[in-house]
Amino acid sequence: MSSNRPEIMSLPQLCEGQEWRLALVHDRPDHLLIWVTRGQGRALLDGRRRGVGTHNALVIPAGQLFSLQLGPQAMAQAVVIPRETDLLMPQIPRLLRIRDALSMKELTGLIEAGIREQESGRPLQEQAMDAYGALISVWVQRQIGLEEHASPRRNAAARLSAAYCAHLNEQFATPMTMADHAAYLGVTPTHLTRACKAATGKTAAELLTERVLYEARCLLTSTDVPAQDIARHLGFGSAAYFTRFMQHHTKSSPTALRKASALALKAA
Repeated sequence: MSSNRPEIMSLPQLCEGQEWRLALVHDRPDHLLIWVTRGQGRALLDGRRRGVGTHNALVIPAGQLFSLQLGPQAMAQAVVIPRETDLLMPQIPRLLRIRDALSMKELTGLIEAGIREQESGRPLQEQAMDAYGALISVWVQRQIGLEEHASPRRNAAARLSAAYCAHLNEQFATPMTMADHAAYLGVTPTHLTRACKAATGKTAAELLTERVLYEARCLLTSTDVPAQDIARHLGFGSAAYFTRFMQHHTKSSPTALRKASALALKAA
C-alpha cells in the first residue's frame, strides 16, 4: 500500500483485514509509525523480540524486516510515509515507550487531526497531509532525541540476529538456505540458530520460512501471476514442492488461497 502522500489508517486497514500481513516477518515499501493506544502484544524489530503495550510507538523504516502481533482487544493507528520523502525518518527501527502524558496527547492529536483532514475532501488536502506528516516526523525526531529513548546496547546474539534479518530480507527469494546465510555471516548454522532464538524467540530457519511465506501469500492474493512462476521466483525447485510448502504452513493449496482471497474481496 504505497502513496505519494502520508496516509493514516487503522491496523485492519493496513493489513487489509488479514492478520498474517503483520504477523509474518516482512518489510514494507514505505516508512511506518504504529501508535498503540490500547492493548499489548509483541513485535520483532531490528532482529529482536520486543514487548509492545499501550502508548508505545513503533517506528519502522522502509525496507526493514519486522512483524507485529497484538491482542484481539488492541487498538492502533498507522501513519504511512512514502519512502521517497524529504521528511527526516530514522534509518533504524525504534520502539518508543511514551510515558509523558503531554507527548501522548500531542501524537494522538496529530493523528486524529490528520484523519479528519484525510476524510474531508477539502481543497489543498494533499498539502495539509504533507504538513501533518512533517509534524509527526518532528514528533518522532524529538522523542528519539530524549535520553530515555536512547537505544540500549545490543549483545552479540542481538547483533548477529539483526545482521541475519537484514541479509535474509535481501536474499530470501534466492535458493540460499539457512546454512548458506550462516556461511555468509561467518558463523555455523548452530550458532546462528541459537543467536536468533535468543534474540527473537524464533530459529533462523523459522525466520527464513516466514519471510518466504509472506511473499508467497502476497503474490498469490494480490497478483494473477501463475503459481509455478511464483515458485520459480522464490527459489523453489518445482511447483509441486511449492504447493507442499504452502499446504504445510497454511493448510491450503496456492489455488485455494487465491480463491479465498478473491471471495473475501468480493464480500468486502
